[in-house]
Amino acid sequence: MAPILSTHDLALAFPTKHGLVEAVRGIDMSIENGEILGFLGPNGAGKTTTLRMLTTLLTPTRGSATVAGHDLATEPRAVRQKIGYVAQSGGLDPQERVRAELVLQGRLYRLSRTEAEARAEELATDLDLTDLLDRKCSELSGGQRRRLDIAMALTHRPALLFLDEPTTGLDPGSRADLWELVRRIRRQEGTTIFLTTHYLDEADALADRLVIIDHGEIVAEGAPTALKEQYGGSPDASLQDTFIAITGHGPRQEEDAPIAV
Repeated sequence: MAPILSTHDLALAFPTKHGLVEAVRGIDMSIENGEILGFLGPNGAGKTTTLRMLTTLLTPTRGSATVAGHDLATEPRAVRQKIGYVAQSGGLDPQERVRAELVLQGRLYRLSRTEAEARAEELATDLDLTDLLDRKCSELSGGQRRRLDIAMALTHRPALLFLDEPTTGLDPGSRADLWELVRRIRRQEGTTIFLTTHYLDEADALADRLVIIDHGEIVAEGAPTALKEQYGGSPDASLQDTFIAITGHGPRQEEDAPIAV
């Protein structure tokens, strides 16, 4: 079976008064059906820019991509019909009620009123939103808003779900709940998930495979266990448990202690 997503030399440069700035410098990667891919990198590495190209929000400067069986450049509408996208900032109307947001999303995807209402109830049950259906979005906690964002992205049963740093700003309990939700979506819906994050523990806990980007280029990729073995950590340890001990040498060596980095 062909990958659900593949790219070749995908790049984007922004014009500035000082010339072109290459935000993404030529990405080659693929995602298999049913996979959770962790797209990992520091802030400013090019994660969100790459994701916005793949979701048709930005036009690549060069390169090509196939998303859910459709060409990114020539079939953008077909791509959008096959994907779900949850942006970092979300997209909720704070004065609207949860049920109305879900039903409106269904109607935008051309479900009948009856179908949209039924899908809203189904998603509310699956994502633990049933008790919140009559609340305004402004009354939801950060974790509840994130679950609603994801529910809306799943309205049309996409084959591929893009999550852009979905746990940023959440407390530890809400982060853990969202991790379990991501696993459940893949398990119950069979959805392939493209997850961008800069949290090592999140990538380690969720991803089947990691693609690590820095300065707009892929610098490493592979399963979390393989990457830990390759870069010096124990395969049983968390990605963030790997450290380098630095010990000083000189007259005061006896007072120096190893520094974990």
